[in-house]
Amino acid sequence: MSNTKETTGKIADIILEEGYRPSEDEEYMSPKQRAFFYQLLQKWQQQLRGDAGKTISIMNEEKAIFADPSDRATLETDRNFELRTRDRERKLISKITRTMLVIEANEYGYCEECGVEVGLRRLEARPVTDQCISCKTKEEQSEKSKIGSIDSSAE
Repeated sequence: MSNTKETTGKIADIILEEGYRPSEDEEYMSPKQRAFFYQLLQKWQQQLRGDAGKTISIMNEEKAIFADPSDRATLETDRNFELRTRDRERKLISKITRTMLVIEANEYGYCEECGVEVGLRRLEARPVTDQCISCKTKEEQSEKSKIGSIDSSAE
């Protein structure tokens, strides 16, 4: 491990060189790859929490009185949109935390349904994914068919 520094052996303690990207040539989910995804998730989580903090401070500052009801309605619409966005991000933060625990348990990168490798490129695109593309596709098709059967029964 010439490019990493291990202190206590924990994933969070492995420091990667700048610009490292997991390669298909490496052992799948090696400590270095797990450290990469762990640090990626940490940064993502920090960014989301920072955005949430900014939203709170902005909403506390906006105490304007509007003469025009349309202006007030626009502000309320914008606030509602921002709150929905933050709620989705709150759920994502929770999923990131769970994924980081999976990395620490050395179970990251494998499909929870069938156990096959999820794949590096898929994990880079969506680091919190827990299914291979095949199982995810089946799940989405199943959801679509359920929605279709609900729609047809309502007619």
